[in-house]
Amino acid sequence: MKVKADGDFGEWISVGGNQLYPGYIIKGKKQHLMIDAGMNLMGPAYIASLEKIFGDKNALDYVFATHSHFDHLGSIPYLKRKVPELKAGAFERVGTLMKKKSVLDLMTTLSELQRGFYQNIVGDEDVRIEPVDFEFNLKEGDRFDLGGVTCEVYEVPGHTSDSLAFFVPEIRALFAGEACGLPESDMNSNVKTEFLSSYDEYVVSLEKLIKLQPKLIGMAHLWVFTDDDATDFLQRSIEAAPNYRNLIETYLDAANGDIDNAIKNMAKEEYDTKRKIAQPRESYLENLKAQVRHVASRTTADGSK
Repeated sequence: MKVKADGDFGEWISVGGNQLYPGYIIKGKKQHLMIDAGMNLMGPAYIASLEKIFGDKNALDYVFATHSHFDHLGSIPYLKRKVPELKAGAFERVGTLMKKKSVLDLMTTLSELQRGFYQNIVGDEDVRIEPVDFEFNLKEGDRFDLGGVTCEVYEVPGHTSDSLAFFVPEIRALFAGEACGLPESDMNSNVKTEFLSSYDEYVVSLEKLIKLQPKLIGMAHLWVFTDDDATDFLQRSIEAAPNYRNLIETYLDAANGDIDNAIKNMAKEEYDTKRKIAQPRESYLENLKAQVRHVASRTTADGSK
C-alpha cells in the first residue's frame, strides 16, 4: 500500500512532524531513535510529536540524518537545544558541513522561503540553524540495538555523497532519504529520480536497497510504502533512472550543450508546464542544476552518452 506518512506503523514506528517532513521515530524497548529532522521551521512540530508519543521530549535518545540537505537535518540544532542529552549521527562529511557558515547560511535562506507556510508552527520559537556537534560519524555496518529492534546503517551515495540508509531487519523497515527516489506527485505512479552527486553510484545504491527486500519504506516526504508496494517502488526507481538521465541528455542536445539553457528549458517544461512535481520550485531548481551539470560532465568524461 501507499499511505500517508502519518501516525503509527505497528508497534515500533511512529511519524513525527508532518506528512511533508516526516521524522520517523523507532521506539525500542531500551532506546528511541528519530530518522531525519526536516527544515528548522519544523522543529517545534517534532518536539510536540515527542511529547505526544512519549509524554516527555527527553525520551528521544538519538536523531540520525539520511543526508546533508536542509530539509532533512535543519531541525537538529533546535532539537539538541531542547533535548540536551540527544545524540546526533550522520555520515562524517555532514558533521563538517554543519560547522561551515556558508552552508548554514544557505540552509537558512532556503528555509526562510517557506516561513510563511510554517509560521503557525514556529510562533516565537528560536529555530536558528547554528553549528552543531554530531556524536556519531555513521558508516556502513554500524548497528544500534534499541531493544527488541536494531537499526543497521548502509552507505548509499548518489543522491548526495553522504547519503545513508537505515534498516530495521526485525520488521524489514527501510528509511533511505532520497537515495531511492521519490514519487513524482500524488496523482501518478511515476518516480522522481534523485541522483545529484553521481548517477552511477545512485544506481548501485538502489541495487543494494533492493537486496534488502524491505516490507516498509518510509519515504523522505509524504508517503510510506508497505508490503509488495515497497519492493515495487524500488524496482520502478531503478528503471526510472536511465530514462531520466536520457531526458536530461535530450535537453542538453537541444541546447547544443549549453548547460544553463538546458536547465532553464527543462525547468520551464518539466516543472512549470507539466506541474507534476510536488516540490518547492527553488529546491527543485537547485537539484536540477546539480543533475544537469553532473550528466553533462559525465557525458564529456565518457566521450559518449
